[in-house]
Amino acid sequence: MNTDATRTAPARTRYDHAALDALSTQGDPLADETVAEMFRRGEVGDLNTLMRFFTTTGDKLPDQLPASARAYFEATSMPPSWVDWDVMERARLFFMDNAAHINTGLSFAAMPATYAVPRLSRLLASTHSMAYPSRRMANTGQFVTYLMQTNSFAEGSKFIPAAQKVRLLHAAVRHHLRHGGHWDVEKDGVPICQEDMIGGQICFSLLVLDAMHRLGIHMSEEGAEAYFYAWRVVGAMLGCDMSAVPENLTEARDYCDLYLLRNLGPSPEGVRLNAQLMRMYEDVVPGTFFDPMVPATVRFLVGDTIGDWLEIPRTAWDTAAKAVPVFLGLLETIEDSSPYAEWALDKAGSLLSGFELASLTRGRVMHHAIPAELKSDYGVKPPRTGRWVPPAPVH
Repeated sequence: MNTDATRTAPARTRYDHAALDALSTQGDPLADETVAEMFRRGEVGDLNTLMRFFTTTGDKLPDQLPASARAYFEATSMPPSWVDWDVMERARLFFMDNAAHINTGLSFAAMPATYAVPRLSRLLASTHSMAYPSRRMANTGQFVTYLMQTNSFAEGSKFIPAAQKVRLLHAAVRHHLRHGGHWDVEKDGVPICQEDMIGGQICFSLLVLDAMHRLGIHMSEEGAEAYFYAWRVVGAMLGCDMSAVPENLTEARDYCDLYLLRNLGPSPEGVRLNAQLMRMYEDVVPGTFFDPMVPATVRFLVGDTIGDWLEIPRTAWDTAAKAVPVFLGLLETIEDSSPYAEWALDKAGSLLSGFELASLTRGRVMHHAIPAELKSDYGVKPPRTGRWVPPAPVH
């Protein structure tokens, strides 16, 4: 046996194009069947009305809840049996210690990165997110906040009902696109397919951690793995096929690299969504002087290729954005100097995160309603052109 060749051989991965091709044909059978039955019976309007009164774990399901939905809510009312609660507690502590940085990663890296996937941008456009980008950001921020609370899976929390509703929302979008003649399943796969569902889970976990690393935030491997583990739990609650979901950050990197290789590219919907998202962030930032830091920070975190696809302007502020890690490193030095400084900065980060979320939600609880229809002008089949072609290997 050639031991040198064995040591230098690249590690095998369980993810390849064939595996992701298979995932692109799969939806979420439980949620899809529930939604299909509700549409057949004309019960969607009644469900949306009743769901406003079902927001907290432990609440009694409304008596008037359609039978087609009751079985779904009962079947999805508990977290997966395999959850390691010690790891979830480490994830919660990681979030508490890095709340502002995680929100920055979500807002300025993970969210724009999803707009650089043309298929996802067209899906978001179909659900009116083109006109209301703040709604998606507010829903995501509120969802993450619910997840990382002490009682996220206990009676009195809001996470499980939110996850149940998001899962049905995804199924409703699949239903409309598959049965409305607006989507070529044979060519483009199932809308909000398993490939994209797992990809979204990884965008909101691994890409957030990548952004934190790029910002110079110090974090332990244990903390990062715990944060990713929490999103594995989210994936299970949202109907991801857990036999295909990465089990750790190493596998997540393999999946992420292949997923982005297959799907990244420019699109007019992505450009418009990102432009509206940046304007929304500029409205949150007090005054106007620092507004140029918004696109500069997004470009710094997503890189020039995605930045150019999203038509993020290049300005002199791009240099200032590169200095952000230096500033954050100084804050971390101060934080490490004493327990009081650590408490004060953690408290400030928590308050900043709360301010960001309050600005996006306007202080309201965000409700996830099943759309009765999609935008009437939607119907453009996503082409396979304009996709990223990697450079040839260097020998």
